[in-house]
Amino acid sequence: MRDILDDAVRFLEGGVDVAIATVVGIRGSAPRELGASMVVTADGRIRGNVSGGCVEGAVVDACLDVLGGDPARVESYGISDDALLGVGLMCGGSIDVLVRAVRRGSPEAADLTALAAAAEPAVHVLRVRGAGLGESAVGAHASSGIHSDALALRGHDTARLLGYDAAGCLTETDPETQLLVTPFGGPPRLVIVGAVQHSVALARLGSASGWAVTVVDPREAFAAPDRFPDAHVVCEWPDRWLSTAALDSRTAVCVLSHDEKIDVPALRVALSGPAMYVGVMGSRRTHDERLERLRAAGVTAAQLARLRSPIGLDLGGRSPEETALSILAEIVAVRHGRSGLPLADTTGPLHAPHADAIETDAVETGATAAGATDST
Repeated sequence: MRDILDDAVRFLEGGVDVAIATVVGIRGSAPRELGASMVVTADGRIRGNVSGGCVEGAVVDACLDVLGGDPARVESYGISDDALLGVGLMCGGSIDVLVRAVRRGSPEAADLTALAAAAEPAVHVLRVRGAGLGESAVGAHASSGIHSDALALRGHDTARLLGYDAAGCLTETDPETQLLVTPFGGPPRLVIVGAVQHSVALARLGSASGWAVTVVDPREAFAAPDRFPDAHVVCEWPDRWLSTAALDSRTAVCVLSHDEKIDVPALRVALSGPAMYVGVMGSRRTHDERLERLRAAGVTAAQLARLRSPIGLDLGGRSPEETALSILAEIVAVRHGRSGLPLADTTGPLHAPHADAIETDAVETGATAAGATDST
């Protein structure tokens, strides 16, 4: 949903009705996550995808149907019986896709506009089963100024839902009714300590991958904003900045300065906070020496166990760009709770439920009520 939000609002504000297709159920392995969406206009403009290409043609046809007046509906796509001509997923799983029209001036259009303009975290709630299929609402903290509809709040703690990173389905008291809740908490954060050349490559790759990137370095000559056009650059001692920054469990901290006067104080602060990933560049010998300095600085054994060093996955690259790829690959694996191993050496679903998807007593993540996620 996040990836098509701006496009959908742009179309609507330009006076064009749209249809939105959204993944609302997954059984087995699927190429996209719950909440993945596609927006289609009547004149055939398409943004986003729901399957990586497997069933997009059929979904577009369904979108054009609802734009032509058909009611909202849920389409299911699984393994095709005809590998050449059939419509189905190549990954072996199946998905349910809600297709609905969103017309300019409608409450649903107002919800999308509010989300796109929101300055604070919010949740988008979509009715994906039961009466009122396709209805939506937005929930947020009262201070946000966003209207909190009963659809979003009935029986659920909106503040808690805002803390998650991925969508999930909530089953209400009525078992025939189900809601897809998608948190809009802003992008995950990547903090890079040290404005070195490897940082230039990592900032560029991180930004292209959807992270909000901050580069921190006390050296004015290095912390030049024009070196990091896609990042926020802070010229300050990193430990001081980290002490006041609102880091959270969706933050990754990469210490790349290769200067112990910068590295050790920054790591001491980062490891004492809630960041989901803390990594530092250096050789194995440097790592051993750095551990001694960190212990002397009061870093506990439990905190040191969180440290990723040497940083990155074993890809064998040497250039700044290849090193950045190695680092970001490890961060993504940690964020999603995956091993970082070659997929050929693993078993189970290729696309497991997000490690930080919504989980409550009444939630089903990665599956609809019709069937649980299997290990296909």
